[in-house]
Amino acid sequence: MRIRVLTIALVLGSVFPALYGQANEDWRTPAELSEYRTTPDYAETLKYLDRITAAAPGQVKIEDFGRTGEGRDLKIVIASKDGVFDPGAIHASERVILLVQNAIHAGEMDGKDACLALLRDMVVNKSRASLLDHAVFVFIPVYNIDGHERRSPYNRINQNGPEEMGWRGNGMNLNLNRDYMKADTPEARAFLKLFHRWLPDFFVDDHVTDGADFQYDVTYTIDDGPDVAPATAKWIRETVTPELERQVDAAGHVASPTYITLMDDTDPAQGLGFNDNPPRFSTGQIILENRPGMLVELHMLKDYKTRVTGNYEILRALLEVMNQDAAKLIALNAQADKDAAKLGAHPLDNSKFPLKLEWNGETTPFLFRGYKYTRELSAVSGTMWVSYSHEPWNATLPFATGVKVSVATTPPAAYIIPRQWTHVIDVLAAHDVVMRHTTADWTGKVERYHCDGMVWQGPPFEGRHPIFAGEGAGNEPGKFGNCSLTTETASFPAGSVVVALNQRLSKVAIHWLEPEAPDSAMRWGLFDPIFEQREYGEGYVLEKLAREMMAKDPALKAEFEKRVMNDAQFAASPEARLEFFYERSPWFLENRVGLYPVGRLLSLDGVPVE
Repeated sequence: MRIRVLTIALVLGSVFPALYGQANEDWRTPAELSEYRTTPDYAETLKYLDRITAAAPGQVKIEDFGRTGEGRDLKIVIASKDGVFDPGAIHASERVILLVQNAIHAGEMDGKDACLALLRDMVVNKSRASLLDHAVFVFIPVYNIDGHERRSPYNRINQNGPEEMGWRGNGMNLNLNRDYMKADTPEARAFLKLFHRWLPDFFVDDHVTDGADFQYDVTYTIDDGPDVAPATAKWIRETVTPELERQVDAAGHVASPTYITLMDDTDPAQGLGFNDNPPRFSTGQIILENRPGMLVELHMLKDYKTRVTGNYEILRALLEVMNQDAAKLIALNAQADKDAAKLGAHPLDNSKFPLKLEWNGETTPFLFRGYKYTRELSAVSGTMWVSYSHEPWNATLPFATGVKVSVATTPPAAYIIPRQWTHVIDVLAAHDVVMRHTTADWTGKVERYHCDGMVWQGPPFEGRHPIFAGEGAGNEPGKFGNCSLTTETASFPAGSVVVALNQRLSKVAIHWLEPEAPDSAMRWGLFDPIFEQREYGEGYVLEKLAREMMAKDPALKAEFEKRVMNDAQFAASPEARLEFFYERSPWFLENRVGLYPVGRLLSLDGVPVE
C-alpha cells in the first residue's frame, strides 16, 4: 500500500508539477510570514514574484520599463488569464486594464504587500481568479525603488509599522508625486512611457496618510469634478465610489470615500477641507490622460496588517466593479479621448477649459467617524495641541464639497513654440504629445501673453523656485502676477514646434503651455529668462533721456512728479526714478521683458508645418 501511494504521488508530481508543488508550498507573502511586522526589501519582493511567475507561467509576466536614478530596474507585473501580455491585443479583446502604482512614497509600501497577496490569490490558489475574467491586473510593485531601499525604523515618525520602511524622496530626494507634469526625474519619464504603452482603463496610486486620527483605516478619492469627462464623473459618483465603500466596509474595514483633510488641524469640529488635485500629482495627471484615477490612503496609525488587508480589499472591490462594467468603462474612456481631441476644433466659440478648481464656500453634511479629543494650549509649541483618544466620536460635520473653476482658458487651435525653448519642448516629448515642426521661417498673427508682477518662491520646492507656494513650513509663498493676452504679429524660426489640439493629449499641452495653469512650464520656472532684463542704461545717459522725455510730454512729467510726491520709497531710490523713464522708452520695449514666447494659433492656415 505504501508503494502504491508513493507511486501515485510521483505520477501526480510529474504530470502536474506546478499544481502538486503549490499544494505543498507555503505561499504566504513575506509580510504575512512575519505576521506583518516587516515588509520585504526589493530583492525579496522580486524573489516572491519570481516564485509566482514560475507557478503560473501562462498567467503572469514581469517586465522592465525603465531605470531609477541610481540604476535599479523598474518593473511591472502583469496578470492575464490567457497568457496575452501585449497591451494592443488586450485592448482588442475588450478587456479592461487596471494599473496600480505602489510605494511612490517608499515609506508607504502597503500597496506592494497587498498586490503580492492579491496576485497570489488570482493565479496560485485561484480564490480570486474571477477578477481576471474581463480585466488584466498590471501593477508596479515598487515605483520609488531608490527610496524604498533607504530603509530605516525612523523614516516616518507618524506611521505605525512595519519595523523598517523606505524614504519619501527618490535618489535625488525629489518627491515623485510632485513630478508628473514637469517630469524632471527618470522615474517619471519611464512611467509616462509605460502609461502610454499600456493606456490603462483605470489607475490607482496607493499611499498612507499623514494628518488627523480617526476611525477609518481606508480612505480614498476618485476625481469627479468639472475637469473630468461628465459621463465618467457620473459613473464614478453613482457606481464606483459607493460600491467601493460598501464592499470594503463589508470586508471588516472602515472606509471613507474622501481623503480626510481638516479645515483646521487644531480643531476637527470645524469640518473637512477641500482637496485640489493639480497634475503635479499622479491622479491629477491621470485626469489629463482622460482616465479615471483613484488615490488610496491607508490610515498611518492603524497597524500594518489592517492597512495591508484594507488595501487588498479596495483593489479587489475595484476589480470586481471593473469586471462588471468592463464594456461601459471602455466606452467612457473612448468618448473622453474623442472629446479631448476636439478641444482645439472651435477656438473662436469662447468655450472655457478649466485649469484650476477651488472651493466655492458650499458645504455638505458629512457623518465623520472620528475619535474624541481634547484641545489645550501647548507650553511647548505655543499653539493649540490636539490629543486624540480611541473612543469613537461620530459627528455630522461640514464638508467643503462646493467647487468652482477659478482659472480657465479658451483653447486655441494650436500652440507654436520657438525652437530654442528646448527644455519646454522636451517635457512635451516626454509626455508623448504629438508635435510637428515648421519647415521654414514663419511670420504671422498669433495670440501672446504679456506677463508681469511675478514673485518666485524663496526656499526650494522640488529642486526649483517656482511661481507658486510650495508645501511645508517655512516656504515663502510665490505669487503668479498677471498675464494679459494680445493679438500681434510675431516671427518664429524654422524648426519651431507646433502642437495642434486635435489629439488625445490636448489637455497635457494646455496645462503645460497656458501660463496660469497650476503646473505650467512658466510656474515651474522654465520661462524664467523672459523676466530678466538684458540691456540697461547708464545713469548719466538716462538723466539726459529723462529731461528730453519730460520736455516733450508734460503729462509724463506730471506723472513722474506725482509719483515722487506720493511714493517715499520711489522718491528715495535714484535707480527707480531713472528706471521710470527707461521703462517708458523704446529701448525698454525692445527688451520684451515678460513677453511669453509661445504663440496661440487660432488656425493652422498658412503655417508651414511638416
